[in-house]
Amino acid sequence: MLGRGVAERLLADPAEPLFAPEVEELVGSADAFVLNLECCISERGSRFPEPGKPFFFRAPPVAAWRLAELGVDAVTLANNHTLDYGVDALLDTLTYLEAAGIAAVGAGTSVEMARAHRLLRCGERSVRLLGFSDHPAGYAVGPDSPGIAFADLGRGLPGWVQGAMAAGEGDALVVSPHWGPNMVTEPVDQVRRAADELIAAGATLVAGHSAHVFHGMAPGVLFDLGDFLDDYAVDPVLRNDLGLLWLVELERGEVGAVRAMPLALDYCFTRAASRPEADWIVRHMRALCAPFGTEVNLQDGMIELETQAA
Repeated sequence: MLGRGVAERLLADPAEPLFAPEVEELVGSADAFVLNLECCISERGSRFPEPGKPFFFRAPPVAAWRLAELGVDAVTLANNHTLDYGVDALLDTLTYLEAAGIAAVGAGTSVEMARAHRLLRCGERSVRLLGFSDHPAGYAVGPDSPGIAFADLGRGLPGWVQGAMAAGEGDALVVSPHWGPNMVTEPVDQVRRAADELIAAGATLVAGHSAHVFHGMAPGVLFDLGDFLDDYAVDPVLRNDLGLLWLVELERGEVGAVRAMPLALDYCFTRAASRPEADWIVRHMRALCAPFGTEVNLQDGMIELETQAA
């Protein structure tokens, strides 16, 4: 999330440090880096006319270049903030990302564009990336209205999602859904059902987000990645200021090793977690993963996760 407080810092100093060197180093070691971008990037637009909506996130144009500088290869825009400042801001977001060399999925000027996958090079392999969101319906792309790839998961996995998953080439398929409520400690039933359907439909990896705290891992499913950078108020119980930077190996059609760097999200700045912070993350992650039979261990500063065979 590069709006609000992060945006203020970027406007004051476009080169403002946002990440500690050890975080940037791990990002640089990956063949591809993918994020959920939970804001628009624009200097235009007015707030979406939704009564009661509490938060509106917009980042300045330099944000796109800072993402590219970090090494971001692709973002999903399928979430509840992409259209916060209307269609003009969404169009700007797409333009700035393209200019910075960053692929975008999950939103667009047409239904076909919003629902399309993007093919990423990942070392010697190619990975298809697909994004959608189960909220809000008011941001959904339409025949004549730009917007996000919306999927009403209350009615099951839509046919268009399964069709998009079946179409195209690639050694692996990563589906990145924005799903479920904020600030909950585990995936709700609707999310679990959708995850099962996505795996059954051929997803290699499901990498979800929306809760603003990380969730457990099942075979092939990271239910919620947690946050990576923001200016959010900290819940002292849920600890949304502690997170994970995920490093996932993708083989041909299957997930290999899964590791994660424990993170601490200070105000508009992300660093590696201290040892006490990392210990809390490990204990919490073990509790979250226990229902799925996933083992969690800390080795040389990195969390290693191992799932039982599905």
